[in-house]
Amino acid sequence: MNRSTRKGVGRVVLAATLTTLTAGAAAAQAARVELDTVRAGRFDTGRMWTFEYAPTEYFSQTYGFQATPQWFERARLAALRIPGCSASFVSPNGLVVTNHHCARGAIVNVQRPGENLLDDGFYARSLSEERRIPNYHVDQLIAIEDVSDEVFRALDRATTDEQRVVLRQQAFESIGQRLRRRHAQGGATTRVEIVPLYHGGRYSAYVFRRFTDVRLVVAPELQLGFFGGDPDNFTYPRYALDFAFYRVYDEAGRPVQPSHYFRFSPTGVKEGDAVFVIGNPGPTSRLLSVAQTEFHRDVQVPALVGFLETRLAAMQEFYDHHRAEAEAVNLRNRMFSLSNSLKASSGRLQALNDPVILAKRQDAERAFRQALAAKPELRQRWGQVHERIAELQREKREYARQFGAFARLSDASAEAATLRRALLAAGLLQARQAGAPADTLAAIRQRLLRVGDAPRHLELHLLAARLQDFRRYLGAEDALTRAALQGREPEAAAQALLQASVFADSARTAQALAAGTPPADDPALRLAQLVLPAHAQYQQAFGRLAAREAELNEQLGRARFAAYGTQTPPDATSSPRITDGVVKGYEYNGTDAPYKTTFFGMYDRYHAFGDGTDWDLPPRWETLPAGLDLNTPLNFVSTADTYGGNSGSPAVTKELELVGLNFDRNLEGLSRDYIYLPERGRNIMVDVRAIREALDDVYDADRIVRELNTGRLYETES
Repeated sequence: MNRSTRKGVGRVVLAATLTTLTAGAAAAQAARVELDTVRAGRFDTGRMWTFEYAPTEYFSQTYGFQATPQWFERARLAALRIPGCSASFVSPNGLVVTNHHCARGAIVNVQRPGENLLDDGFYARSLSEERRIPNYHVDQLIAIEDVSDEVFRALDRATTDEQRVVLRQQAFESIGQRLRRRHAQGGATTRVEIVPLYHGGRYSAYVFRRFTDVRLVVAPELQLGFFGGDPDNFTYPRYALDFAFYRVYDEAGRPVQPSHYFRFSPTGVKEGDAVFVIGNPGPTSRLLSVAQTEFHRDVQVPALVGFLETRLAAMQEFYDHHRAEAEAVNLRNRMFSLSNSLKASSGRLQALNDPVILAKRQDAERAFRQALAAKPELRQRWGQVHERIAELQREKREYARQFGAFARLSDASAEAATLRRALLAAGLLQARQAGAPADTLAAIRQRLLRVGDAPRHLELHLLAARLQDFRRYLGAEDALTRAALQGREPEAAAQALLQASVFADSARTAQALAAGTPPADDPALRLAQLVLPAHAQYQQAFGRLAAREAELNEQLGRARFAAYGTQTPPDATSSPRITDGVVKGYEYNGTDAPYKTTFFGMYDRYHAFGDGTDWDLPPRWETLPAGLDLNTPLNFVSTADTYGGNSGSPAVTKELELVGLNFDRNLEGLSRDYIYLPERGRNIMVDVRAIREALDDVYDADRIVRELNTGRLYETES
């Protein structure tokens, strides 16, 4: 077993569910607070500022410098977006830095036969050794235009929901064509994205220059980038060296020369310093109405948590008793992914069940309604939007049972292959009976044949989990539940299905398809023929409600913008944002978390836990490297408002010097989907001083260190 897979997994489920244990603390806090006295804070909806509505006055007054439009432009042009993450230019020669965990797929994709770059790390000792990453890109936001009026003029002509969809798309295409022509740059790819802000209350056109020649330059070992593994995920203090370097090349194969980049700070940060984090946070839910938030609390998030808990438990059970088979199908990485989602979702659920947080949301909504009522033109147009949204949530709750029973149905990472095959087979028969064209039937058939096999015991646990979902959410007397269980317990019913169905393995499935039509009496197929129409009916009905909700959300957003303007930042949308905060420790666990950690702490964790654990060290680190200064700051925290998608985000000073790379939040920051509370929530960053120290004294990456120090391009080490 290699070093990246031999660390303990038994604690994955435990670590993933720890966040739910703090719900009692939230209830205890609420018991000590008069909820009627709770008031919304100015920044409860966050500080994820857009560049088109840059907070120039607020930044200048709060942090004592001139935050001019030119300052924001420099910050925007130096920051970058990469698939799923954020990054930034750090030299005038196209050198880019991001997180190691953002680069893992790229690292694997440039790996050559006989190499294991995740375990061993990578360093290109010359420019010619930098390896091009296939099918990869880096986006730079080069222009922004507010196109709200143009979109609204199109939408206001619509008389039906269907017409609104068509007119919106036509407006988007027209805007995109115009802006692509205006901002075309030689052979570079120019992309235009129309981003709805305030849930459609405003629209901005974002013009990106896309670079497609991106090459890997430096990556440490996975064990350094993910030091502490899943147990340390969403926690602090942390000791992860989570960084990687790319270089971006132009169409002629030369290193890009960006007009702006972030210089590595030589001095770093100290407690109390202001930092500005620039990145692409994923969608948040802070501007939803109280009724929508309560739907999330009562239906949506509990269903997701239930799904993740049961599937992770099924995988853990299999892993504990069939370790070799689990390693063979790379189950540990799937478990890490589910565990990460479970931790985040459990934190969201904890926040939703916190009466103080809900009271703050209720107070903010009261103030919003009062602002609408105070102006006749706003009251007349949008005065009833909250009531209409609340009524829609009541309609959505009628589908709560199906929401849980069919949660993430056919998810390739966590659904039984038998059920996935049977559902595709049922869909194939349905399409054939409906007279679907041959190419459609062939596509379904190919999808069915591509479903791979899972180890038998894992398949049993996952199938039983779905059958249990039917009983848990639909009830024991529901027709679908009765058909699924046949009077048995879920595990026994799953075992019977696996024994009798041709869809239990890929070979028998292929044989059945080759013979023409799967047996009509196949038990998994019969079950799928009940599930498929029930699921489709639910999806259609819930989809209609979701479309109505999107329209109401747009009205709510327009009302909010009319009432407050840009005082309140819009919810995150996976588009570029800048957020502000200060470097600051916090109280936790009855003690204090320092604002920074050092290499001393990393070695302390290694020696405390030992080899073969999540706190193991790669070979070149096990013996203290000569010259490594253990007092170098490794990770630090701030109050900046970050979220998923901010991984790799540059943290910069007022002088736009790079001091850190955002890579995580703490447990107390998991409420940020719904509210921003900087009292204890923190974002966690790699300190650039640790990156420079590792490059210099451990990896001997002298040409990159010199480039960071001088801005000059060095083609080789000499």
